Amino acid sequence: MSALPEPGRALVVGVATSGRAAAVLLRELGWHVVAVDAAAVDAADLASAGIDVRAPSSDPVPADLVVRSPGVPREFAPLAAAYAAGTPVWSEIELASRAMPNPIMGITGTNGKTTTTELLAHVMRAGGLDAVACGNVGTPMAGLVGQLAGDAWLVAECSSFQLEDTPTFRPHAAVLLNITPDHMDRYPDFEAYRRAKLNLFANQGDHDLAIVAAGMQSTGRSPTRRVVASGPPGPDAVSWAEGGLHVQGLGLVAPWSEFPLPGVHNRENMMAAAAMAAHAGMGAEEIARGLATFPGLPHRLEVVGVADGVTFVNDSKATNPAAAIAALDAYPAQVRLIAGGSSKDTPFDDLARAAASAVAHAYLIGETAPDIARALEGEHVASTLLPDLPTAVSRAAVEAQTGDVVLLAPACASFDQFSGYAHRGEVFRDAAREAGAR
Repeated sequence: MSALPEPGRALVVGVATSGRAAAVLLRELGWHVVAVDAAAVDAADLASAGIDVRAPSSDPVPADLVVRSPGVPREFAPLAAAYAAGTPVWSEIELASRAMPNPIMGITGTNGKTTTTELLAHVMRAGGLDAVACGNVGTPMAGLVGQLAGDAWLVAECSSFQLEDTPTFRPHAAVLLNITPDHMDRYPDFEAYRRAKLNLFANQGDHDLAIVAAGMQSTGRSPTRRVVASGPPGPDAVSWAEGGLHVQGLGLVAPWSEFPLPGVHNRENMMAAAAMAAHAGMGAEEIARGLATFPGLPHRLEVVGVADGVTFVNDSKATNPAAAIAALDAYPAQVRLIAGGSSKDTPFDDLARAAASAVAHAYLIGETAPDIARALEGEHVASTLLPDLPTAVSRAAVEAQTGDVVLLAPACASFDQFSGYAHRGEVFRDAAREAGAR
């Protein structure tokens, strides 16, 4: 664990969930804290804690340390000024990791990181270990400082934004599940996005575990390991599928039939979680029990119900094309696909190719609907543009036949019509139940 500097003047940029946690932590550690945000925020609680909140404001603030919230771009004036002045700029997870002794499991990827984070924390707890899911999912790491025993494991979901500005952040085990173009509205190119993801491994040592997606190498001292979903395991395999889930050093953990999560992508998530649990000292039986009892997460291939032989599935968390393709892998035929939303500047050609064999009809909503329709047309997939999600669900329910799946897998962000993916998923649930799903 790297030490914190002596308290001085700190600037927190961005006053959302992680920024608030960072500001409170710094104040508790004795820093004079200024917090700024480009938008107006309700921050009476921070002000009462002695934090100088300036919002809305984009004025640079001199400071000894800057903590950057993940949603804030580098070009925002207070951040740009700090970088130009050579002031240390940290992510909230960098600050938190310096302030607590707990061992960290770090999980990133374009898709699957929330499921794998919650899955691993569940498996570890089922095996008797003290483990808390945190980071980009749920509780910010900074909000856990002083709340846990020193040997409790932090199972941290890490977004690419959080992995910027992490000069010493070091997980004892880390995985990059996969990487495909995403957030291209934020990064200048895919290479910049890839570099941010690989920061997860930069500070690992010889005895740490680094599981990296195919075609990539760990950036730290820990040797690169792989999960292998198909084909024979190679010499760098740490977990593989061969009639069941295997982990290096443990052998067969259990056959796949014992685990409830559908789809090849979830097999990869389970293999990564199993390998990380083994690195924490768990045995095969403990890991198998944890994997078998994981209930799944809302808005991630969540079966809402069935009406007249038609299954309604909520995968609102599929916020990019690769995630929607993974959903089609889990439901490879007779799909009534509901897709569309706000743009991340990602192409839809691969999604259209996956839809060609799986999708009976697509119902498209949101600002990206015309773009998706054009891609689908190139693969001869019929689609209809509709004004909103309830209308799309109603139309799909009317046209669906017994055995069909009405699948919400938007392949896009949600912010054109919803407050977030969870809001979108709740609207889908309500509409599915209105259509009779039980």
